Amino acid sequence: MKTISENRAFGGVQGVYSHASEICGCDMTFGLFLPEEAEHEPVPVIWYLSGLTCTHENAMAKAGAQGWAAERGVALIFPDTSPRGEGVADDAAYDLGQGAGFYVNATEAPWAKNFQMWNYLTEELPHLLFSAYPLDEGRQAITGHSMGGHGALTIAMSFPGRFRSVSAFAPIANPTVSDWGRKQFTAYLGADESKWAAHDATLLMKKRGFDGPILIDQGSSDQYLDLLKPEALAEAMVTGRQNAAFRMQKGYDHSYFFVSTFMEDHIAFHAEALYA
Repeated sequence: MKTISENRAFGGVQGVYSHASEICGCDMTFGLFLPEEAEHEPVPVIWYLSGLTCTHENAMAKAGAQGWAAERGVALIFPDTSPRGEGVADDAAYDLGQGAGFYVNATEAPWAKNFQMWNYLTEELPHLLFSAYPLDEGRQAITGHSMGGHGALTIAMSFPGRFRSVSAFAPIANPTVSDWGRKQFTAYLGADESKWAAHDATLLMKKRGFDGPILIDQGSSDQYLDLLKPEALAEAMVTGRQNAAFRMQKGYDHSYFFVSTFMEDHIAFHAEALYA
């Protein structure tokens, strides 16, 4: 691994690192915040997955998460949202290609060569991090915003027992019936819609649910509500009697002002599960 930067923050260290990814076939970058407790023992972990157009840096710099994480003694992992660099496929549209990996394993050209974000986040990066840093693999939680909320929910429901809790800020909740989903799934996974279901949080909620608590915040003035489809996920959680809280936050939009406003609640929610 290569250290890009390390800065003292809230008694701990906020670092940015890169490494050569075998799965994605390119260099990948991630942010890692380690609280002061990590100097003495392994600490629990919260994964934060970012949304469309973002990198590892957006939440790391804008969400205000490190202070709350330091108070609770938890680490934060900020992966990138897609492969990047020379030779990696891209698209002129903001919602496809670099910055828009959608947390799936692409099977279609030209994306399949590098866009293996599902395996990267569930296999390669965890193996790297838990072998290199004082992180407690038995105490993990996951959250994310927008496309990252989609990724957090689908990953959490697909790996029973791995995550003690999952939360999301304005997740893309039902992508198989949304323009934020159908476009990307067709490009990355092909036209066979049966292959899409494994990456739709609403369909996964109906099929199996999550074996822990869920917290979802959604702004009522979100400019992308029609694309996010939060009502479908809320209905699936009620029907499945999922242990979950769905909060419609009056007047909030899709921005990081919204995310940072409720970040303390999400860190506290996960910390309660991680230290139970």
